[in-house]
Amino acid sequence: KTAYEIGVRLVGSEMCIRDRAIAAIVGFVGMAIMFGASYLLSPKKKSALKDMSYECGIPPSPYTWSQLNMRYYIFAILFLIFDVEAVFLFPWALVFINSVDAVFYEMLLFIGILLFGIIYSWKKGALQWN
Repeated sequence: KTAYEIGVRLVGSEMCIRDRAIAAIVGFVGMAIMFGASYLLSPKKKSALKDMSYECGIPPSPYTWSQLNMRYYIFAILFLIFDVEAVFLFPWALVFINSVDAVFYEMLLFIGILLFGIIYSWKKGALQWN
């Protein structure tokens, strides 16, 4: 039997539903215990030092406005885009084994669009770190 057939059998059975319900209950009870322990064990005394924002050990400046270089934002967005690409490639590799040829060409189109995006950002200089 293939993994797909075994999975179809397990998803429809009552035992699978019962196991999922038990796992959900254990998960919620575990979260409640962790939140309760965090509340009971956390320090309760308020002070001005604790209410101050933490910026890498440096006391924050009195100015509330700061300028952010857009290069950091663009770099982070590009990282997220290609990180999501990797997340899509792993399930696709599993499905690709038992699928039609169109799936392969769809993924080539997806990778081509992402490749165009990385080349475009490289040409614009968004990936240069100064």
